[in-house]
Amino acid sequence: MTTANTKEKGDETEAKVIHELMSQGYSVSIPFGDNDKYDLIVDDGETLYRIQCKTGWKNKQETLRFNTHSQTTREGEYHENTYHGEVDAFIVRYPPNESLYWIDIEDVTEQKMELRFEAEIEHPSINWAEDYEFDGEIP
Repeated sequence: MTTANTKEKGDETEAKVIHELMSQGYSVSIPFGDNDKYDLIVDDGETLYRIQCKTGWKNKQETLRFNTHSQTTREGEYHENTYHGEVDAFIVRYPPNESLYWIDIEDVTEQKMELRFEAEIEHPSINWAEDYEFDGEIP
């Protein structure tokens, strides 16, 4: 089997996120086409959440990282755009442990974000993975 490309990894993450959300009893809708900034709409019966799915990767020992911006090329020009005002949260899948993390847009940094599993120091700027782990309840 060959290594999945970026699109295939994204599709796999979306499928696993949809499966988990539906298993927890949420209604999930997928927007038609690829023109929206969000990948999914999650309905908890009271609120609709615009969700951007991301696949995290191991960045350093005990740390996962994911992109918090979109990358596009238009008319030969490279563009990066944040998701602020376009999505309500990210759901990040981390393939090494198959965990999902729900990160509200207000907590997201502008380029990339790291979630830490362990650290030798306690620091207020550390984003602890356990604080964002999706346990079936929307934060």
